[in-house]
Amino acid sequence: MTSSGACPFDLRLPVCAAPLFLISGPELVLAACGAGIIGALPTANARPIEVLEAWMATIADGVAQLKARQVPGTVGPWCANVMTHRSNTRLDEELDLIAKYRPPMVVTALGSPRSTIEIVHGYGGIVFADVPDIRLARKAVDAGVDGLACLCAGAGGHTGFLSPFAFVSELRKFFDGYISVGGGIGTGWGVAGAIACGADLAYVGTSFIATRESLAAQAYKQMVVDSTIDDLVVSASVTGTHASWLKPSLLAAGLDPDNLPPPPARNYDTNQPLSKRRWKDIWSAGQGIGRVRAIETVADVVARLDLEYREATARMTQFRREETQHVQP
Repeated sequence: MTSSGACPFDLRLPVCAAPLFLISGPELVLAACGAGIIGALPTANARPIEVLEAWMATIADGVAQLKARQVPGTVGPWCANVMTHRSNTRLDEELDLIAKYRPPMVVTALGSPRSTIEIVHGYGGIVFADVPDIRLARKAVDAGVDGLACLCAGAGGHTGFLSPFAFVSELRKFFDGYISVGGGIGTGWGVAGAIACGADLAYVGTSFIATRESLAAQAYKQMVVDSTIDDLVVSASVTGTHASWLKPSLLAAGLDPDNLPPPPARNYDTNQPLSKRRWKDIWSAGQGIGRVRAIETVADVVARLDLEYREATARMTQFRREETQHVQP
């Protein structure tokens, strides 16, 4: 499937509420879909596997009900984000549930998307792969993905180091499929910038941490509201993969943000209880954190993004109009 220069779905605006580890649950996903954007669920958030099935059933049924009730405006699709890393011993069971509940979009992370593509294409869905660099992007394209979810500089959670402008430009040399850009996008102006640089979708994550529908602890939500970009540190010391962490949460866990330990071996086995993970109470956020000023609803966040996006696109149109008038004889 190739990109037509537009978002692959009918959306209120080209945004995916990014799959947020330990934060995105059925309520947040359905609120995002109801607000007209893509709502994404990390399968790793639901443990054991019986909980994941219950969540996926709730989301699939909830989206169907939203469409049946003809909720005012567009109803967005839901997305499953699956860890395809070799350490995930539950992967086959998760893929069985994806085949059963058929999310229209699936995003793979930290491993090959090959096993996922055949299943998702079998029911007509599309597959994106999380990629932080060109090397992994090429591998994903060779595997046959429909889209690339680019983890750029400024992303919360697992992050990348490339500018989205340079990243998208390089990808368009060899890939004409869908591209989503994530990293520091906390406003509708940022969404418009992502589209203007050649992407089809914008990943927005940090803005949804402090929403009423998120699974984040109240203290986590308040920390996001109270923090700024200066309160972030990027390190692989917590999970073995570079990610953006809130310094206050590192300090609360007894870690020195300026002297973190060596990275541990990467382990993304979703069969393991979350209670045994030492990073469960170490919290992440991206560089869009400065725009989060209050705990609000998902609908409020999307409404603000929509307004800012329209302002940004109108401004670009005005610039183009003024340029055309300037060159006229």
